Amino acid sequence: MTVVTFAQDDTSKVRSLEVYGFLMTDAGYNVDQINPNWFDALRVTKLPTSPNQFAPSGNVFFSIRQSRLGVRGWIPTPIGELKTVFEFDMFGVGVDEGQTTMRPRHLYGEIGKWLVGQTNTPFMDGDVFPNTVEYWGPTGIVFFRNIQIRYAAMQGENELFLALERPGASADQGTFSGRTELDSVKGRFPLPDFSAHFKKSGKWGHVQLAGMLRYIKWEDAAKSATRDISGSVVGWGLHLSSVLNFNKMDAFRGSVVYGEGVENYMNDAPVDVGVLHDPANVVTPIKGKALPVLGVSAYVEHYWTDMFSTTLGYSFTHISNTDFASPTAYKMGQYATITFVLTPFKNTMVATEVQYGKRDSFEGFSSHATKIQFSFKYNFSQVFYRKKSS
Repeated sequence: MTVVTFAQDDTSKVRSLEVYGFLMTDAGYNVDQINPNWFDALRVTKLPTSPNQFAPSGNVFFSIRQSRLGVRGWIPTPIGELKTVFEFDMFGVGVDEGQTTMRPRHLYGEIGKWLVGQTNTPFMDGDVFPNTVEYWGPTGIVFFRNIQIRYAAMQGENELFLALERPGASADQGTFSGRTELDSVKGRFPLPDFSAHFKKSGKWGHVQLAGMLRYIKWEDAAKSATRDISGSVVGWGLHLSSVLNFNKMDAFRGSVVYGEGVENYMNDAPVDVGVLHDPANVVTPIKGKALPVLGVSAYVEHYWTDMFSTTLGYSFTHISNTDFASPTAYKMGQYATITFVLTPFKNTMVATEVQYGKRDSFEGFSSHATKIQFSFKYNFSQVFYRKKSS
């Protein structure tokens, strides 16, 4: 099939392929110490856990890692149109932390009510992410793109999504870290995570209620009749979020999430399971607990004109650590920004943002960071069309 471009208002043609993305350059100043792998973002969990861990303070930074490229395709099939998406940015994480390299964002196919691949979990609400330019975003929101099989039971103003998702979790061994009996304990995930949300939308905005249920298990490969550290927990979460359009110039974006063992789905929370000590149980003296987490985010946006806007907000995450958590375990994170955005002409944005983050450790140590960021962004998109099938 030959794909060519046509005028968009030609009703005899339909979309076939779109190449889209943006080029973005960030420059700024890190007033305080910050992890050098996260020099161009404010990820609160990555702030120092001890004095002068990332000294010295006061560094200028430049980055292009937010730049993004994506391809969407629409393919006719006997059972309906298949939509495919392949999108990535250049912000290295995981083993690529600190590097400028491809990071997959969305890779999925969708036909009818079914979607298979990697995209936003139904447990999150992408619309509550504020109009800011810092890459990582508010610490207290649910934000996770996961591999899933999703079914859209309802679409439109009333939306109901159900999904089975790739499981995964992490644990804090706390003060028992390094104990030889824990070397043989490995995570096992016999069931997928289950997520769902219901969303009610209108001209006024929307409100969404989402839920998460997961089973986290670990097994002791060296278990015996006298020692077995195996165990399991059930993770769950409830997430209420909303966007309220007060008028054409003002909007509110906010969310509240609470759960146990769902830190993996938070935008910035490190571990799902903490450690407990039960010395009276000689067979299983060390147990795990799904850690309770509370996340809150509240942002307001005001458009002074069609081209100039201001966004102001605050977010926090609080984790209830166990008594045997490691001294540097993440207990609470706070995040606040104020952003001034100018769109001088179509597809172009210039922004200035002041960012503040604070990290509190279980032992009581606190660190904070202030950043000033200037961002320049240019969006692009090219759509290709094909003739309608007869």
